[in-house]
Amino acid sequence: MSVDDQAVTQLVRALDLTGVLGNALLGGVIARREKLDPVGFVVLAVLSGLGGGMIRDTLLQQGTPVALTDPAYLLTALAGAGLAYLIRVEGRAWDRLWPVVDALALGCWASVGAQKTLDVGLGWVPAVLLGTITAVGGGAVRDVVLRRVPGILGGNTLYATCAAAASGALVLLSTHGHPTAGSLAALVLGAALCLVARWRGWVLPDADAWSRVRALPARRRRRRDTHSPHSSEEETRE
Repeated sequence: MSVDDQAVTQLVRALDLTGVLGNALLGGVIARREKLDPVGFVVLAVLSGLGGGMIRDTLLQQGTPVALTDPAYLLTALAGAGLAYLIRVEGRAWDRLWPVVDALALGCWASVGAQKTLDVGLGWVPAVLLGTITAVGGGAVRDVVLRRVPGILGGNTLYATCAAAASGALVLLSTHGHPTAGSLAALVLGAALCLVARWRGWVLPDADAWSRVRALPARRRRRRDTHSPHSSEEETRE
């Protein structure tokens, strides 16, 4: 591995752990909002910060998930839980910092998830899928535990879409022999899309926005049935 590759690897690891800390803090913030005890803080922090990567590693079946083999990951998630439990994490500074950390984590996690999938010999479709799962899986599992509809399923600005785009960029460049450039491009693309989507309020259209066939209004339907010869015959029979 060249010096440049080592530098990129260290950068990705640093961003990875920063994302773990930021999402663990978010899990703690939600735990405080839900009035949970310390165990609840730990569970939500670990799910938010490590859930996506653990799902990815479990599906890849290439050994123990990295979150359990590298102590830095679990310790970082626990640190986030502890900070959120001891300190009320809120205010203008948090509102400004959190979206940036979250966007960088999304780009980083999508890139890492897609590259790990390619490394085990799977194709581009599983790579995009597992890159996306790496980025959004933890938050989705956290929401399910809290009996909520996961935020990635709709009603929020683009998130899973950004992760899929970042994963696709990594796959495209990596399969053409540029894995390092692909990692950086995926990180930047995913983070930029996520931040711009928040800023511009971009959301995916719901089903009603695409549907061209609509049911007849009730008044028109009743009028049509009244003038139908079949309805007249039925009334006569009655």
